[in-house]
Amino acid sequence: MLKEYPGRVRLIFKDLPLPSHALARPAHEAARCAGALGRYWPYHDKLFAAQPDFERADLLRYAGDVGLPVDKFTQCLDAHRFAAAVDADVEQARAIGVRSTPTFIINGRPLVGAHPIENFRSVIDEALKDAR
Repeated sequence: MLKEYPGRVRLIFKDLPLPSHALARPAHEAARCAGALGRYWPYHDKLFAAQPDFERADLLRYAGDVGLPVDKFTQCLDAHRFAAAVDADVEQARAIGVRSTPTFIINGRPLVGAHPIENFRSVIDEALKDAR
């Protein structure tokens, strides 16, 4: 969608580790650590493909797989450097009523669950039209 609407659409990804998945929380923190080291999206994609394998050893291996300096990544992960940031995202999600993933918010309109690309186009086109 970013390529289809260049300069007109932004993607902001927020963390919402679900309580039903005990290892989701460390995976979200690990992704933030990867981001701090410049590899958020490759690490994110690795997590998505590997789910639910999010044990500590898995998270460290994925860091190496995507070319991160594993020592710096490990320090970040073990220090829980981004725990507060993940907490803030969870609180924000609760405040606006988001309870499940994936949930997309397009100019205030929630799109909950997996949707065909056409649904995104329709909501985005409507939002851009309303913005004029």
